[in-house]
Amino acid sequence: MIQRRHALIAGTAACIAPHAAWSQGAGWPNKPIKLVVAFAPGGPADIIARFLSQRLSDRLKQSVIVENRGGAGGNVAAQAVARAEPDGYTLLVSTSAFAVNPALSRKAGYDPIKDFATAGIVAGTPNLLVAAPALPVQTLADVFKLAKTQNLSFGTAGGGTTPHLSAEYLFKSLAKVNIVHAPYTGASPALSAVMGNQIQLASVALPAAIALVKADKVKPLAVTSAKRVAAMPNVPTVAELGFPGFSFATWVGVFAPAKTPTAIVNRINSELNLILFIPEFQQQLDQAGFSPIGGSVNKSTDYLKAELLKYAKVVKETGITAE
Repeated sequence: MIQRRHALIAGTAACIAPHAAWSQGAGWPNKPIKLVVAFAPGGPADIIARFLSQRLSDRLKQSVIVENRGGAGGNVAAQAVARAEPDGYTLLVSTSAFAVNPALSRKAGYDPIKDFATAGIVAGTPNLLVAAPALPVQTLADVFKLAKTQNLSFGTAGGGTTPHLSAEYLFKSLAKVNIVHAPYTGASPALSAVMGNQIQLASVALPAAIALVKADKVKPLAVTSAKRVAAMPNVPTVAELGFPGFSFATWVGVFAPAKTPTAIVNRINSELNLILFIPEFQQQLDQAGFSPIGGSVNKSTDYLKAELLKYAKVVKETGITAE
């Protein structure tokens, strides 16, 4: 599990806005709510959205529909939701790519702060490097050695995702090997390509690959957390394989279009935090390889701002650009 700085923040159920603010969202929700997932089914954003949808539906007494709209490392969905009516019925579920892409490209098509209200950062997880079954490697060191004699490629859920950045930083900046990036619309398509030996490696958020690793359909090489994860105790960290201090994570958050009434954003935030305190939900997260994060709207927004600064620095240091 990722470091406890990502542990659920105690007492984070959002404070209810004053009566005047509540009047802006009176009657919400009175029709189905759509969670637009920024990636293909099977990845971390999709997993969290589906974990949340039934819980939110039960609590809000309305249908909560999950719609996958992958593409451009999450940008397609972000652009669509930024243009949606700011009424609380269309929400974006995205990963830390939401904070990376604006630094990666001027064509991201959205500003995370100006175009969105952060309803909540739900959970986080390490990234995992895996190899194709037929690739003649067992360790990360084997991969680096092989990369010096033959062309290798690694798949991700798209450019700008933290699995993309963490792998690029490891391969190019630290190990000094050239392994070509192959972006997909989600972690599941990238993993399918690895299992089919179409590409040699994949860097994905851990929950997307847990079942495949346990079924021996892909070879786990390393996790990007500071410590080994309980779900895969035999898989070493990148840090212990010769790269001390190496630590990257993928988080999943829920975002509303800018100008969504404050009362509605606060209500969504409150519901997310209350769900995070449900023991059965926490067990779901744990079994899937996630750690809860949570926090008020202000804390979640501050978290996002810190991530924007962090990844702007990583993008600058690595020289990675949008493909």
